[in-house]
Amino acid sequence: MEDKIDTSVPHSARTWNYWLGGKDNYPVDQAAGDAYAEIAPQVVTMARESRRYLIRAVTVVAGDLGIHQFLDIGTGLPTFDNTHEVAQRITESAKIVYVDNDPIVLAHANALLYSKPLGVTAYIDADLHAPETILRRAAATLDFNQPIALMLMGILGHIEDYAEATAIVRHLQAALPSGSAFVHYDGVDTDPDLMKAQQGYDDTGAVPYVLRSPEQIAAYYTGLDLLEPGIVSCPLWRPEPGTSPEPTYIYGGVALKP
Repeated sequence: MEDKIDTSVPHSARTWNYWLGGKDNYPVDQAAGDAYAEIAPQVVTMARESRRYLIRAVTVVAGDLGIHQFLDIGTGLPTFDNTHEVAQRITESAKIVYVDNDPIVLAHANALLYSKPLGVTAYIDADLHAPETILRRAAATLDFNQPIALMLMGILGHIEDYAEATAIVRHLQAALPSGSAFVHYDGVDTDPDLMKAQQGYDDTGAVPYVLRSPEQIAAYYTGLDLLEPGIVSCPLWRPEPGTSPEPTYIYGGVALKP
């Protein structure tokens, strides 16, 4: 497996892991992460706030909404409070299917695959560009006659063509039954420093990530029923009581399919 891992250029999952304080990254990822943060230091806060948002969103979906099946595409490397850990704290029988196509994530699959005895945690090595393949293979674990939470957390920016990204979202959403949830966030293009830092990262030869407008991101939710407070900067999505979070340049929300 290790011979498939390219350590000559940074990789987004490993760089994100570095910003989160993880250890599953290489010097090339650390250098790229440091260069990015030198121009746009808020990126470290963005990474950590995105994980806090995931925890809050999964807690609402599994707890308040009672959805106990999750299709988490673009998993990234395991860190703390991964989707299955949060969901299975609420319902031990929760089923989670992770999807990624990064060899280093596959190498750490055993860490992801730990599940509560009553639950299921599965991993699919697949590409977001092939949504039908993802759906077909996920059906081996998930019951598509019952509500499923589709999670696309910081991954759609890697689909460079916006029309294709939107088509993939529609394809995946169309396969879900009524009562399913869409849980999502992505980076926005509203800060010049972030745009400059992202271009510098893309120029390293890493897989590019497209920062999009809030309006483009909002279009992913077309036809769905948004939960309050809607599509907002992730730190502002149902923050913990007693906290006063500052907005940052990642936007997301949780919505239900009618």
